[in-house]
Amino acid sequence: MTATGTAPGATAAWRQIVGSSRPVSWVNTAYPFAAAYLMAGGAGRSGVAELVLGTLYFLVPYNLLMYGLNDVWDYESDLRNPRKGGIEGVVLSRRWHRRTVWAAVLSNVPFLAYLAVVGDAASTAVLAVSVFAVVAYSAPGLRFKERPVLDSATSSTHFVSPAVFGLALAGGSLTWPVLAALAGFFLWGMASQAFGAVQDVEADRAAAIGSVATWLGAARTVQAAMALYVAAGLVLVLGGLPGALAAVLVVPYVVSIAPYRNLPDGRCEEAHAGWRRFLWLNLVTGFLVTQLLIAISLGWL
Repeated sequence: MTATGTAPGATAAWRQIVGSSRPVSWVNTAYPFAAAYLMAGGAGRSGVAELVLGTLYFLVPYNLLMYGLNDVWDYESDLRNPRKGGIEGVVLSRRWHRRTVWAAVLSNVPFLAYLAVVGDAASTAVLAVSVFAVVAYSAPGLRFKERPVLDSATSSTHFVSPAVFGLALAGGSLTWPVLAALAGFFLWGMASQAFGAVQDVEADRAAAIGSVATWLGAARTVQAAMALYVAAGLVLVLGGLPGALAAVLVVPYVVSIAPYRNLPDGRCEEAHAGWRRFLWLNLVTGFLVTQLLIAISLGWL
């Protein structure tokens, strides 16, 4: 036992389980839900509990279900992936697989039950699609992550669906500006997943794992990602002001990955530097989006 009375094995287990949920990415799913819920006026109808519990759900349990189960099902390939073991995910020891599955299920069920009860048919349907996409991405027999293009679309759903759920739970309307914002976000998510797959082209092919990048090749995948980022910006512009102001935020992403647009497959791992830059760029983008949403909510735009 340690000085705090915790068994060393239990401490190691929970450190790995929490690590498998990718803490650095927690905000990427909690933020879209909270922002959409607030902007749709959810908290103004005595929905504070829904806001808090919904945000907590998409902050930790949702990510544990998404990434924790992925680490269980992808254990063999993770052992051969040099990127695993740091900020981009742990190599989840086989001894903790069962505990991780139970932790993911047991942490999700109470939140899902609550959110289904306080929601309506529309919001519950969105929540069901969101959870299905999370499981289907990695689950044996489905493995959407190994189906080119569907892998990018499913990954984007992981991050856009919490926003759609927040909008539905708050009873918000799907106006054209809202649809444009969600469509732009979805295209951005597809572009990001596709570029993230570039660095693993050779390793995935060696392991007979399919992806949009193994299908298109490194260079064409980067070019497709650039096109998707540009399309995301154009959709935001078509949504009109003030949301169109966010269109400029896709520019740094295009500039960041442009150096890899002619990257040969044999040098695909060089894209890893761009992927790490992407992770930090998201923090800056999140801050700027927050300032834009605050200005909109205050009526300044």
